[in-house]
Amino acid sequence: MPEGIKELVYPILKEELIPALGCTEPIAIAYACAKAKEVLGAFPEKMTVRCSGNIVKNVKGVVVPNTVNLKGIKTAALMGVVCGDASKGLQVIAGSTAQDVARVKELLKSDLCKVELIEGEENLQIWAVLEQAENQVQLQIKREHTNITKIIKNGEVLLDKDDCSSQPVSAIDRSRLTVESIVAYVENEDLSEIRPLLEKQVECNMAIAEEGLKNPFGSQVGRIMMKNNPNDLFTKVIAYAASGSDARMSGCNLPVVVNSGSGNQGMTCSVP
Repeated sequence: MPEGIKELVYPILKEELIPALGCTEPIAIAYACAKAKEVLGAFPEKMTVRCSGNIVKNVKGVVVPNTVNLKGIKTAALMGVVCGDASKGLQVIAGSTAQDVARVKELLKSDLCKVELIEGEENLQIWAVLEQAENQVQLQIKREHTNITKIIKNGEVLLDKDDCSSQPVSAIDRSRLTVESIVAYVENEDLSEIRPLLEKQVECNMAIAEEGLKNPFGSQVGRIMMKNNPNDLFTKVIAYAASGSDARMSGCNLPVVVNSGSGNQGMTCSVP
């Protein structure tokens, strides 16, 4: 095993295996708007959310968590400003209440929030522009769901990482990792240090998988598979992962520990 691989594994897993509530794209929008409101220091009178095409596609068909089946960019953005806590990252709206959702429903009837498409840009890009009286905050997220690259308040640049777009978001060097070195680590090293991280992912993701099997979320792929072939182990493996995915995409309020920024990948690599 190449030298230094052991020291890389734990920080990489700690950075990658983070809990997220619902589909990560609407949550990223909620996070952007919650953070922009925090910088603005007041509830906005006007807000514009600009998203790249891939964000629009991924947000369009999924339920925003804790909203009782509300969908869309405006819903995610309004949840962010009404009840979002940016310090919670991808669990930004985990603390929402029924009163918050009722307020969002009312705001959806207004012209408070405007949505625009960013054309010709990379897949993951969000701009949240919030205004209140004479104050304005512009906040940009790029490349990763909580990677804030630019904050501008009243024309003053508070943060600008956009000129580093060619650089990796993480400071951890993954270039030395290979399949062979990872296998060697797993087969030869003491895994006690990373075990709690992996056990948390399995526990968390199995919980939402079981929730998806119990309740009719989304297309109910896993439930249908289990109903048709309940005693087959291979079917069960697929059904559990599919049920967790159906649940998280349909607004289930249980978190998923993601892998490489993806909740569905997190389900796939942990539940089976």
